[in-house]
Amino acid sequence: MEAYRTWVRRNKDYVHSLESLANGMTWLLPERFSASEIGPEAVTAILGIITAINEHIIDTTPTQMQAGYVEPHSFPYSLCISAMKDLETLVEVAAEHYYGDKKWNFIAITEAIKVCVRLALFRNSGYKMLLHGGETPNIEKDVDFSSEHAPGGSSKPGIHHGPGHSQFMNGQNTWNLEGRALSALSRFGERARTVYDPVWSSRVQHQRAIIEPPSPIDERKTLSAILSEKGFDGALFVMGEVLFITRPLIYVLFIRRYGIRSWIPWFISLAVDFAGIGFLTKITKANHVEKGQHFHLTVSEKDELKRRKLLWALYLMRDPFFSKYTRQRLESTEKLLEPVPLFGLLTGKIVELIIGAQTRYTYMSGS
Repeated sequence: MEAYRTWVRRNKDYVHSLESLANGMTWLLPERFSASEIGPEAVTAILGIITAINEHIIDTTPTQMQAGYVEPHSFPYSLCISAMKDLETLVEVAAEHYYGDKKWNFIAITEAIKVCVRLALFRNSGYKMLLHGGETPNIEKDVDFSSEHAPGGSSKPGIHHGPGHSQFMNGQNTWNLEGRALSALSRFGERARTVYDPVWSSRVQHQRAIIEPPSPIDERKTLSAILSEKGFDGALFVMGEVLFITRPLIYVLFIRRYGIRSWIPWFISLAVDFAGIGFLTKITKANHVEKGQHFHLTVSEKDELKRRKLLWALYLMRDPFFSKYTRQRLESTEKLLEPVPLFGLLTGKIVELIIGAQTRYTYMSGS
C-alpha cells in the first residue's frame, strides 16, 4: 500500500489525466440510462472511489502534513463523503431495479448518512464552512491586515509615541523594505531554478519540511464559543450551514411523501436553499462591515458561496419543472438544429444525455 501511495504522489499529473479519461469514457458505456444500468453505474462508482482515494493520497502528503497545510483528522471525512457520492447513484439504480418506487427509502437512508458525516465534519472542523459539501478541506486562513497597515504604523489607536520611537520606526520600516526586496529576489531565484531543475526543487521542499517548524493550527472553536463571540450572527451562520447540509435529506423525504411530480418538494427545497444562502449573505453584507460584526470569509469560502448559488440552476432540471418547461425547450432546440450537419447530431446526443441524466435523482440533487 505504501508503494502505491508513493507512486501516486510521484505521478499525480499522469494519474489525473488517466482518471479524467476513464471517467469521461463511462458516459459512452452501452446501456447507460437504461433499465439494466447497474453494470455501467458499478464501473462508474468503482472509478469514482479510486479517484477519491488517489486525491486523498495526494492531498495528504507528508510534506503538507508537516507544513500544516493539511489538518489531520482521526476520521477521513472528505474521503468518506466522496466515496458515498460515488456510490449513491449505484444505490439508486439497484434500488429502482429491485424495488421500484420504494427506491426513495434507500435514497433517504443514503442522504441521512451523508448528513450525519457532514454534521460531524462541521463540528470537528470548528464550525467552518464546508467546501464542496465537505469534499475539500477548509484550511485556508483569513488574515486581517488592517491593524498592521494602519496609518502611523501603530496597531493600537490612541497611543502616541515620542520622536525617538519615530526614528526607530523609520529605521525599522527601511529594514522591512530591504528585507522584503531580498525575500522577493530569493523567492524569484528559487522559482526560476525550480522550473529548470526539478531535482533541486524536490530537495528544497524536503529541507523546508525538516527545518521549518509546523504552522500553528487554529484551535477548533466550539458552538458556545462562536455564539458568544459572534452572537446573533454566529447563530445565523450555523443555521445557514445546517440548512445547506440537511436540504437534500429534506427534499428526499418530501419526495417520498408526495412524489417526484409534486411541486411541494420542489418549492420546499428551493425555500430551504434561499434561507440558507440568505443567512450567510446577511452576515457578510456591507452594513455588518461597518459595525465590525461580519464574518471574514476566505477566498475559498467566497467561491463556495458562488458555487452554491450556481447550484440553483439545477432546479431547472428537477421535476416537475423539467417535465413541464425545460424538456420542451430542449426538444424544440433539437428539432431546430437537426437539419444542420454535425451540429444536429451532436445536439441530439447532448439532449439524449441530459434527458437520461435527469431521470436520476443523484445527478440533479446537488448534494
